[in-house]
Amino acid sequence: MPEVLMGFPRTWVEFPNPDDSTETFRCDLTWLTSRWTCIFGQGCPGIYSSSPEAGCCTLGAHFADDEDHQRVAEAVARLTPERWERHDEVGADWTETDDDGELKTRALGGACVFHNSRGFAGGYGCALHGLALEEGVEPLTLKPDVCWQLPLRRQFRDVERGDGTSYTEVQIGEYERGGWGPGGHDLDWYCSSNTEAHVGAEPVYVSNRAELVALMGQAGYAELERQCEAFLAGGAGASRHPASE
Repeated sequence: MPEVLMGFPRTWVEFPNPDDSTETFRCDLTWLTSRWTCIFGQGCPGIYSSSPEAGCCTLGAHFADDEDHQRVAEAVARLTPERWERHDEVGADWTETDDDGELKTRALGGACVFHNSRGFAGGYGCALHGLALEEGVEPLTLKPDVCWQLPLRRQFRDVERGDGTSYTEVQIGEYERGGWGPGGHDLDWYCSSNTEAHVGAEPVYVSNRAELVALMGQAGYAELERQCEAFLAGGAGASRHPASE
């Protein structure tokens, strides 16, 4: 099935952040009520045809900040050879800097160093994700921010009102192919608007509740949930995600 091209109609909703009067959420209801789901290990061909089994874990993950790096480092220290395939090979040398000097997880053999190959006894896929499941915690608590957020996208924008006051707009939407800039054209496959990945049993705002709460706070999510439910009840007039149709 095809990938839906960018530019289709979307419905957005805005509401104040219940936890911060200086912020207003702007949320893409079309995306958040779609049936997208991660299909890693269940038909995902990978963003690059040269590394189909690595999914989107091919380039390594950039850290959002020092806190992100430290949180991941604490999780890495708990990984064992039984859980992490490259434990003995990589050891403490699991980060690198890109051409711009930004810190990231290493890429090795066409995948992030934490990617366990298919057939590894400790489990296929992200070793950090597997550790989280083993410890009974949400994967977002152990993985780099970029890994657990995608393909959700949070953006901040300062907005000035006509009366001279201002607020911060916090946009919650789809990290579509175009979000990667010119590099998005180089991806052989991308999931967020691809019909192959819009097969979830629940809409995104339900299946990704933990991630959205982390991005918006509990009170912000509660209002988003109410808005999504009202949107879905709206019937034929709503702008539904075409990849989910």
